[in-house]
Amino acid sequence: MAEVKATAERVIDKPSERVYAALADYTGTRGRILPENYSEYEVREGGTGAGTKVHWKLQATKKRVRDCLLEVSEPAPGTLVESDANSTLVTKWTVHPQGEGASRVVVETTWQGASGIGGFFEGTFAPLGLRRIHSATLDRLAAEIDG
Repeated sequence: MAEVKATAERVIDKPSERVYAALADYTGTRGRILPENYSEYEVREGGTGAGTKVHWKLQATKKRVRDCLLEVSEPAPGTLVESDANSTLVTKWTVHPQGEGASRVVVETTWQGASGIGGFFEGTFAPLGLRRIHSATLDRLAAEIDG
C-alpha cells in the first residue's frame, strides 16, 4: 500500500486569523462551505478547533463513499489536522499570512491506498477528484468570508 496524496491551495484576500477562525468553526462555517460531495454532516463533540469530533460522508465518486469520523487537532499555529477514526485518511489545513491582509490556505489529504492494479488507479485518479472537491471547498470558504 502506497500513500496517496491530494493537495489544493488558494489565496484569500482576508487576514490569516479570520480565515483560520472560519476553518476552525465546525458548528457554523465548516458545515456551510462543504460542497455537495459531503452529506450527513454532524458535530459530535466540541465545535471549534482542537478536540472537535465531526462526522460526515464524503462521496468522492459515484461508487465511492467514505463514512468519516474525524478528530481535530491543532499541532501548530495556523494548522488544523482532521484524522479519520474509520480509515487512514488525514486532512491537514494550513493558513499562512500572504502579504498585507491576505492568506494562503493549503489543504492536503493523505491515506494509505490499495495495493495492486486497484491501488494504481486509486493513486492516479483519486487525487484528481479530491483536489476538485478541496478546490470547491476553498472557493466556498472565500465566498463565505467575503459575505
